[in-house]
Amino acid sequence: MNQPRRLTLAPGADLTGGIRAPSRDAIVAPTDARADRGDPVGHPDRGRVLVVSADIGAGHDAAAAELADRLAAHGIMVERLNFFAALPRPLHSVFREGYRAMLRWLPWSYDALFTITDRSPLAVRAIRTALRLASRRMLLRLPPGTSLVVTTFPFANQVLGPLRHRGRLDASVVTYVTDFVVHPTWMAPGIDTYCVIHRAAQRHAAAHGAHDVRVVSPLVSARFASSPSDDKRAARARFGLPEQERLALIVAGSWGVGDVVRTAAEVLATGCVTPVVVCGRNDELRRRLHAFPGHVLGWVDDMPTLMRAVDVVVENAGGLTCQQSLAAGLPTVTYRPIPGHGRANAEVLAEAGLTTYVTTAAHLRPALTALTTAQNDAPVVAATDMAAVVSEAVRRSARATRRRNDPPVP
Repeated sequence: MNQPRRLTLAPGADLTGGIRAPSRDAIVAPTDARADRGDPVGHPDRGRVLVVSADIGAGHDAAAAELADRLAAHGIMVERLNFFAALPRPLHSVFREGYRAMLRWLPWSYDALFTITDRSPLAVRAIRTALRLASRRMLLRLPPGTSLVVTTFPFANQVLGPLRHRGRLDASVVTYVTDFVVHPTWMAPGIDTYCVIHRAAQRHAAAHGAHDVRVVSPLVSARFASSPSDDKRAARARFGLPEQERLALIVAGSWGVGDVVRTAAEVLATGCVTPVVVCGRNDELRRRLHAFPGHVLGWVDDMPTLMRAVDVVVENAGGLTCQQSLAAGLPTVTYRPIPGHGRANAEVLAEAGLTTYVTTAAHLRPALTALTTAQNDAPVVAATDMAAVVSEAVRRSARATRRRNDPPVP
């Protein structure tokens, strides 16, 4: 079977009137710091970097883990911290489970919160003020000798940025925005550098007042890079999938949120692909799909292999799994996006030409048929490796420290 290619159409092209088709805008290619031994930052001055993420969903922690691996290859000492460790223990569960409940049971409330904080600087300042309660606990958790802090979670910016701004934190703060949309909750005074994964996000950050914004390749494993088509047969055997059918991978994040059951049924009804549904850690969703005639999986530890097995990805959030599918070179459909960041990401992804935004069930079949049969000739452009940005910042910090510590010249 031929390896599927991404559909490429002229900017603004419409297959049937209800499909936002991808343009020829370049797709940012992931780079692997471990393989880039010729990079001049491959041997930076040793430093200690703290990476602050959060165990809310999987995307923030996954980005932090990938960055830690790359920095270790650069000879940099890395420690990781869960942002919620800086909050009183009960608040950890309140934040995480409250967020999960909004996405699963009250999506309209999350959409309202996302919209209010997007439009009201006062609402963001209120969040920042509330999170000041975590400032002291966060400072106590900074390892001695930390030369740089990297965040992958927006609320961490609301604590660390003001600490840096007020002079209570000497280490520079760099943030990696895990979405294609830069929501105002990522923005905070005192953040030195914002790293984003597309030029559209760079424009968003600049519009919100950021001064130093870098476009970097997504923090996804190099294992997602496209592989020879011969690997598809082995990948399908690994998951017990049919060898000859066209397969559509339906993903909804680690929590399996969104209208996944309806999406699976509508993809199956197209008749042109066989659905493979990943429920993540949502056991209830998996039980609801127990009689579904497609292929239903729970938590998948080997997503790179699973993506080599399929022909197209159908996603609803524009988060980590979407970035992985794009890194794998898979045609990607955004369908029934979740409220808030899901819908916002869907618009940016479609406008940037990275995914096909299907807005009605009637347009699923022509979109999936086209995406699984068309050849892709879109250019691929490499972007800066996030580890290179951090390595250079560590070197600058080391040089500044040496200058401060050097004795004055008589």
